Amino acid sequence: MTPPPVRGLRPDGTIAREGSTDRVHAAFTPVVETLRTRLHQVFGPRMHSAYLYGSIPRGTAVPGVSDLDALVALHTDPTPADRDRARALLEEIDTDFPQVDGGGILLDGVPTLTSELERHDSGFFVACLCTPLTGPDLARQLPRYRPTSLLARETNGDLHLTLRRWRTRLAEATTDDQLRALSRGVSRRLTRTGLTLVMPAWGGWTSDLTLAAEVFGHYHPGRHEQMRAAAHTARHPSADRDHLVDLLEDLAPWLAEGYTATRRRARGPRRIPTGAVVANRS
Repeated sequence: MTPPPVRGLRPDGTIAREGSTDRVHAAFTPVVETLRTRLHQVFGPRMHSAYLYGSIPRGTAVPGVSDLDALVALHTDPTPADRDRARALLEEIDTDFPQVDGGGILLDGVPTLTSELERHDSGFFVACLCTPLTGPDLARQLPRYRPTSLLARETNGDLHLTLRRWRTRLAEATTDDQLRALSRGVSRRLTRTGLTLVMPAWGGWTSDLTLAAEVFGHYHPGRHEQMRAAAHTARHPSADRDHLVDLLEDLAPWLAEGYTATRRRARGPRRIPTGAVVANRS
């Protein structure tokens, strides 16, 4: 069986930016324009630039179902007051526009986003997964990225830490809404983590979770159905606690160990391996 055809690349083999404002569905145009206007009003000269990411700029958003995801790059690191203003703005838009169902406005400082430390994590996120909305495009200050083992490790280096937080949230969840929200986040991230694990062998990139599960399944057939189930839950969140336990106690640790092994090979036999895996915003 051959893997799915490679996609998501420019002619030179680097990962293409996946979204565009030209792909925004007409139903979401007023949402995007309001966001652009209100960001300038809320952050003023503190804002360097702003970006969309997720299904809206990819053109796959469904009115009344999809969320609104944005990144705001500030000239300096965000303050607690900045984060409060971002939350209030998102709540305002979520209330005014039934087309969107929640979402998030991420805040970060330009020095962090363009730093050497974040070059293959936040930098990749901005350059390849974010669509410019307003202001100078930070991608011009960043390299072109290839689907390498280095990119996989750097974007997915903290699954063991995230897994601890997920387990705590599951233990504390008492409502179906809490379980569905957790299942959505866990499933999205694990599906994308599975893709990045095999990304260097496949040689491509996608944010399509269904395709990601199929690509992963070609290289790890024994885990294919489990990853397909995770991709389905990412699109259709579930309040099934047993399914979450399966993801957190079986699939997630297996993925983390896969990245640990990758890190060992990259560092060589004399180095003591640390860390494990995953990252990715929605």
